[in-house]
Order: sequence, then structure tokens, then C-alpha cells
Amino acid sequence: MKILGHMTFFLLLGGIWAQNNRNAKVSGKSAKRGGGAQASDAGHSTPAADSSQGSSRSSGRPADSRQDSAAGTRAAVQQTDEMRLQFLRSAQVTCNDGSAAGFYLKEFRGSRRWLLFLEGGWCCYSKETCDSRYQNTPRLMSSSGWPQTKRGTGLLSSQAEENPHWHNANLVFIPYCSSDVWSGTGPTPTPAPRTRQGKDKVKERNTNATEYSFMGSLIIREVIKDLIPKGIKQAKVVMLAGTSAGATGVLLNIERVASQLEQLGTEAQVRGLVDSGWFLESKQQRSPNCPETVSCTPEDAIKIGLRLWNGVVPDRCRQLYRGEEWQCFFGHRLYSTLTSPLFIVQWLFDEEQLRVENIYMGGQSLSEEQWQYIQNLGLEIKNSLRDVTAVFAASCLSHTVITKSTWLSFQVKGTSLPRALHCWDRSLEAIRNNRTPAKGCPFHLVDTCQWPQCNPTCPALVDQATQQELTLLQMLVAMGLDPQKLGLDPEGEADSLASMVRNGG
Repeated sequence: MKILGHMTFFLLLGGIWAQNNRNAKVSGKSAKRGGGAQASDAGHSTPAADSSQGSSRSSGRPADSRQDSAAGTRAAVQQTDEMRLQFLRSAQVTCNDGSAAGFYLKEFRGSRRWLLFLEGGWCCYSKETCDSRYQNTPRLMSSSGWPQTKRGTGLLSSQAEENPHWHNANLVFIPYCSSDVWSGTGPTPTPAPRTRQGKDKVKERNTNATEYSFMGSLIIREVIKDLIPKGIKQAKVVMLAGTSAGATGVLLNIERVASQLEQLGTEAQVRGLVDSGWFLESKQQRSPNCPETVSCTPEDAIKIGLRLWNGVVPDRCRQLYRGEEWQCFFGHRLYSTLTSPLFIVQWLFDEEQLRVENIYMGGQSLSEEQWQYIQNLGLEIKNSLRDVTAVFAASCLSHTVITKSTWLSFQVKGTSLPRALHCWDRSLEAIRNNRTPAKGCPFHLVDTCQWPQCNPTCPALVDQATQQELTLLQMLVAMGLDPQKLGLDPEGEADSLASMVRNGG
């Protein structure tokens, strides 16, 4: 009976905390500063492994059925808000399957700020993994199915309500179709012989993984070349941003992009925005069958992939880790070798980092050892970010943020991510103009609380089976953990969790 009483209180506590969490989110939104009206609360959903792709959802403008002219104006604005597909002029730089690579562009006439965004989506590194990727997610290896237009969300939105500080920049979305973490410089594959049946043609082309083209780094170079007639040579600021594998691509290419723009004669300051690409090495042991199976750890996949992709890493990091260049794919090793300004956005309990260890929050079960790994992960990521100048790291279980329409909602120590980016922007401008940066505008923000989801603005957790929103405590119970065995006293935790909510993480 005593245990039953504890469990009842435990679940009641979860309900109270969920309500406090929701209330904190609402009050946080109304109190936010940062310019422009706030975006509407579109709710939360479980983040996908590749959530960086552009969205076709509407801009969120209110309908006005009373005036046809207003509706017509809105339609015209929405039309110009779309980013339009342009294929590269160079036919030699292609996607994996030899189809034309390209980019989506939304110009803002007169703006001297450019935002270049690299899409994410992991990679392939062997015949088996590349064939599987081509079959299951062809848009990440071929441009044949790309739509003609794309509407950006979050930092890629053209709406001031959703994107207060960068909506009036020239926006460039570069689709990920090279499967090489944006590092490849491999040659274009030899076209397969034509056959009477399309399926046979695909089968012939995929008989050898080296017949795929891996040209991620070259795609970035060619995009910048194609943007010269659009005015990028006159840019004042160029920000290379990305999520997940695209974020790692920013780390790998930021110095090369800065050098290319400098050679073009531009005086632009090149900056990098890294969202959810700050990974730690896996704790798992290497599979004895790697690379014959898909069970390689990320480190092993990169080691194998670098040879297949003819991948490149920044020069200073390559010299530091000569013979072990794969280490340059990990931000905590690469960061100190880079000279371009970087802003790191990283959930302290990144879902993709957990999936590498076969931990799926909201799944069927969770062992005590896995729970201990989750707790340690937050501390390890926090320690790895200690020397990073500009960072936004919330104690949340999620993956990617800057392209979510809800990105305005998340805060660390009372500062939203858009506000932190704006403070960083102001600081860089002040330093560039030999001025003292303004005080009271923070951009080094790391949560101090130790628990996953202890920040009340975190995205909600969702049970994969029921699609119900749960607090962390409710989810732990649903996944079979006994809070008493973990040393979690529900009565004692009540005060602790209430303090977390009051202190905002």
C-alpha cells in the first residue's frame, strides 16, 4: 500500500508539473523581448532524425474574409516568401546519383546579409548503406523529386513574427543530396548503360558503391559561385547555418567558405551557426562485422566514409589529427582549430546522441544503466561546451531547433534563442567596429539544472505508442523504471522540481 501511495503521488506530481510547464511556456512567450510580434503556439511534436528540411506550412498570417483586396495582398506576399529552386550551373558537381545539385533562394533586395543553410540527414558509407538510403530516402541522394519551391520556417522564415532578426536576409536553402556530411570531393560517377527497364538501370548503377558521387563540399563551393550574380560579393555578413549533419557540415566548411569569399574580394564577415551537430563519441563497442553491416558506430562510419567520399576537413584540424582525420567531425575536437565566429546550439540531451546508444525515449523500455547514461550525457556535453564563446544549450530531450516554427519559445536563463543570436550579432558588429559590446545582452547560455526536461520551456515529450504528451517522470514510469530503485523519492522530488520550474532551468 505504501508503494501504491508513492506511485499515486508520483503521477499526480507529473500532472502538476506538466501544468506548471505549460504555464511557464505561456508566461515566457508573453514576456519575451527581441522585436516583432510573437509566433503562435503551434504545439509540439516528436522531432524526426532529419527535421531540418524546409516546410510547406503556411506563414501563419490571419485570414481576413471581409476584404478581398487584403486576401490578394496576402497571396502576393506568400508567393514572394517562397524560396525557388535553382540548379547549379556546373554540370560536373552533382548529387549522389549524378542528378543536378542545386539550392533554393529567396532574395531580399537591398539586403547585404546572407543566410546559407545546410540540410541534415546523416550519411551513407558503404554499398549496403548507400543502396538502402537510395531506396528509402531518395530525396537525400537525388534531385529528381525536389519541388520547385520551398517555404522556410524558424530562422528560414521571411515573416518577422517568426524570425525577428533574419527575416529580411537573403535566404539560401541547400538540400542535402551528397550523403557525406558535406565533406565529399569525389568525382561524378560513370553513367550506367541504358536498359529497357528503369529498374534494371538502377540495379546496374548501384552494383558498386563507388559509382555514387560524393560532392558535398564542392556543392557548397558551387552554390557560392552561382550567388555571385545575385550580389553575395557585396555581402556584409554571410552566415553558414545547418542542423544535425548539416551542422557538422558547417564546422567542416566554414573556413573554406570564408576563404572563398575573401578570394572573391568581399569584405563580408563569415559566421557559423551549428544546431544539433555537436556530437560526442559513442560508448558502444565496434561491431566485428563493420562495415559489412549497418551496425557501425558513427566514428567507424566516418572512418570508412572518408575514404569513399574523398572527404576533406579543415587544414589546421587535419594537421592536428594527421592519420585520424575522422576526429575533425566532432565539434569538441575541431572547435579550437577554427578562426571563424561560431554559435553552437545544442540540446544537452540530444535524441540522436541517445539513439546512437540504442536509447529511445518514449519507446518500450529503459534500463537503469541507460538512465544513468542519459544523466551523464548532459554533464559531458556541458563540459565539452565550457570553452565555447557563443552557445545556447538547454537541458532538453530533443534534436534540432532553428528551423522549427516554435523556436521562439525556448529559453535558457530567461533569454530566447533568437534574442541570444541577436546579442551575438551585436557583439560581433561592435568588435568589428572597435566598439565595446553592449552589456546585459547574453549569448553564452547553458542550463545549470541537471535533469533532462528540467527547463520548463523544453519541447514536450511524446509517448511513441499513444502519442500522448508526458512529463519526464511519467515517461520513466511508462518505460518500466521504478523511481525508488533509482533513488528518486517522489515526495522529495516535489520540492526539487518545483524549484526548477521557478528558476527556469
